[in-house]
Amino acid sequence: MVKNTPLPGYSLPNILRLLAENHFRVSPRYLPRLTYSMALASVITPFYIRERLKYDKKIQETQITKDPVFIIGHWRCGTTLMHNILSRDPQFGYFSTFQAYIPTVYISGEKLFKPLVASSIPKKRPMDDGDMDADLPQEDQYAVGAVSPYSYYHGWCFPRNMAQYFDYVCMAGASAQTVEDWKRTYLSLLKKATLYYQGKQLLLKNQDNTGKIPQLLELFPNARFIYLYRSPYDLYMSMMKFMRTVIPRYCIQTPPPMDEVEDLMMSLYAQMMKKYLVDKALIPDGHLAEVKYESFVKQPLRTVHSLYKNLDLQGYDDTQAAFKSYIATQNSIHTDHYTFPDPVLKKIENHWGFALKEYKYPRPHNGVAVGHGSD
Repeated sequence: MVKNTPLPGYSLPNILRLLAENHFRVSPRYLPRLTYSMALASVITPFYIRERLKYDKKIQETQITKDPVFIIGHWRCGTTLMHNILSRDPQFGYFSTFQAYIPTVYISGEKLFKPLVASSIPKKRPMDDGDMDADLPQEDQYAVGAVSPYSYYHGWCFPRNMAQYFDYVCMAGASAQTVEDWKRTYLSLLKKATLYYQGKQLLLKNQDNTGKIPQLLELFPNARFIYLYRSPYDLYMSMMKFMRTVIPRYCIQTPPPMDEVEDLMMSLYAQMMKKYLVDKALIPDGHLAEVKYESFVKQPLRTVHSLYKNLDLQGYDDTQAAFKSYIATQNSIHTDHYTFPDPVLKKIENHWGFALKEYKYPRPHNGVAVGHGSD
């Protein structure tokens, strides 16, 4: 439990900045977690400086000639499963868990630090039994959080300041300078990954990017977007399970009451989805594919085939066997059965009724629904 937090992979200056933002308020019970994080960040720092001296100029000069494929959508909507499947295509580069968790040293420090990451993560994701491994694809938001203040996941490490970090998803009320700083940071991370993968097109899963479509199009006007959506009823239940499981593993402050966390989650979902429904009109024709979660988990291969066709991606036939092989390994992931008390149904409908209407999801029959376990 000391090592499960992503904080040990953060750059030391960033940890200190976040602590200062939070007035160094750390709950005593989590001091061992912070101590471990600070110690490992301190050990990494000389290697970070060496990697910057050796590679900063090369990274700055790297050109991203193939605009990325972005996998977006709210948490618990199948983005991880989609990322894992598509990453079987060798034409793509992607952030591995090691690269996302310690983005400052992964070019020169792989042999030294990858075993540390491998030893600090469980074999299965605690919220849904999905596989975890240092080499498996991971969301690049962890890399953003390791080097900057602009990460949703900081709100899980510092849950007493959760609202501030959640605001960075859509940059609600952010200054022009903050937005430019985020763009500079993100572009640098993607250039580094492009250098590492020798110019391959990047396949990027980052739920935060659902709220940043205008900024992403400024950086990558020819990017492709894969947007996944799910029944808000099931998503609510999955997110509540997710937060109860993961926040205690990340935090260094005692979390606020769960009803406060729930309110923030429900508010962020509404903000993200409403913004996406407006911003998606900015995406050029043929560059956006919207995927219904329930259809995807029932027929993942058919869904992937349609994506390649609709987004004009090449290489499906060459990779079909690899897709089939990976999908066959996912049959053991459990399915959750959700029961919805009437107050929960009314809460979801009051807060997220616009999404129920947009995607035409009916009320669960007799207050019971079945949700696939994988994100």
